[in-house]
Amino acid sequence: MTEQVKNLLEAETKAAYLFAEIENQGLIKPGKTEHQLNNDIFKLAFELFGIKKYWHKRIVRSGKNTLLPYKENPPNLTLQPDDILFFDFGPVFDEWEADYGRTYVLGNNAQKLKLKADVALAWQEGCSFYKDNKVDLTGADFYTYTKQLALKYGWQYGNIHCGHLIGNFPHEIVLGEELINYIHPENDQPMLAKDKFGNDRHWIYEIHFIDTQEQIGGFFEQMMV
Repeated sequence: MTEQVKNLLEAETKAAYLFAEIENQGLIKPGKTEHQLNNDIFKLAFELFGIKKYWHKRIVRSGKNTLLPYKENPPNLTLQPDDILFFDFGPVFDEWEADYGRTYVLGNNAQKLKLKADVALAWQEGCSFYKDNKVDLTGADFYTYTKQLALKYGWQYGNIHCGHLIGNFPHEIVLGEELINYIHPENDQPMLAKDKFGNDRHWIYEIHFIDTQEQIGGFFEQMMV
């Protein structure tokens, strides 16, 4: 394992601990707005790790907002007693980026609980597919596979890509935002190709399943190693 991978995994471990503490401390409650919960998590991360730096905007989405991909900026909703929501946070620890996303369900709605479970299962299935096929796999190939994976689980795929690079902060500025840096249907470059500086590339894999009729979405992301 390279030093870069060790640093990225350490950052991800801290992000996972932050998410565990969000639940342990009971921050997810009906009646809070998305913005309030977002601010509560920001404060918790500072208390736990002394961090205020995030490499992308912090996302808390609930209800119908869970249908929307990262680039959207929907109205601020209030969490309901029988709600579904997800987080997408990119904290920076010692100049190394994490990118971590999870889905939560308030109440016992069977369809929402299924969606929460499915995005986690699909991430694992997609990650296994990547490991088994990565020698020749392009970003376009992997995106096509992931869209089909959504259909297999009975959902639609909710974004124009299903992942991106991760690295030393700020990787987006250093490497750029070209499509070759995303798991995107127009990225015909092998995922194992080196970056423009000749370095190994490391990928965040995103699962975003949605049901437009029920107006719910689920999200799960972390790094593939």
